[in-house]
Amino acid sequence: AFWSALWDFCGVVGERTDEVLTQDSMPGATFFPGARLNFAENLLQRQDHATAIVFRGEDKEEARLSFADLHSLVSRLQQWLESLGVGPGHRVAAMMPNRPETVAAMLATAALGATWSSCSPDFGVHGVLDRFGQITPTVLFAVDGYWYAGKRIAVGDKVREIAAQLPSLKAVALVPYLGDAE
Repeated sequence: AFWSALWDFCGVVGERTDEVLTQDSMPGATFFPGARLNFAENLLQRQDHATAIVFRGEDKEEARLSFADLHSLVSRLQQWLESLGVGPGHRVAAMMPNRPETVAAMLATAALGATWSSCSPDFGVHGVLDRFGQITPTVLFAVDGYWYAGKRIAVGDKVREIAAQLPSLKAVALVPYLGDAE
């Protein structure tokens, strides 16, 4: 009764079955078997102008996104991904730092039922290829660079090298952070 009440109280959007718990012991318990929900749909319920994300970069850049702005950005990214045929069973990869665009791209991917995988832009070419080569991503999101210990580090050449070695890619979205995106 508690978990059903919590589902209702939290306003979870999804299809819930009457069965709440399959087994009353851990490990092995499965809550809401057969239920279906979308992570992104639940996180994007708010569409007001309250702050959803605060970003502060090492380079002193600061950005704030309201729930409405986040919803709008996710919607645009979702439509773009969908135009590329991304959906359930597809993988989207990101070589991105923790930025608002990264969160939005992950939510757009989840909204379509696709799988998200990411790594830091400071990974080497071989590390990125080891990670993403296994999952054959359809789309790669990447930044043009990042900041580390006060140093500006451009990664455009690395992104081009990685993209050339991922034949499954239909598109690469290069996100400007340093302002060098091409």
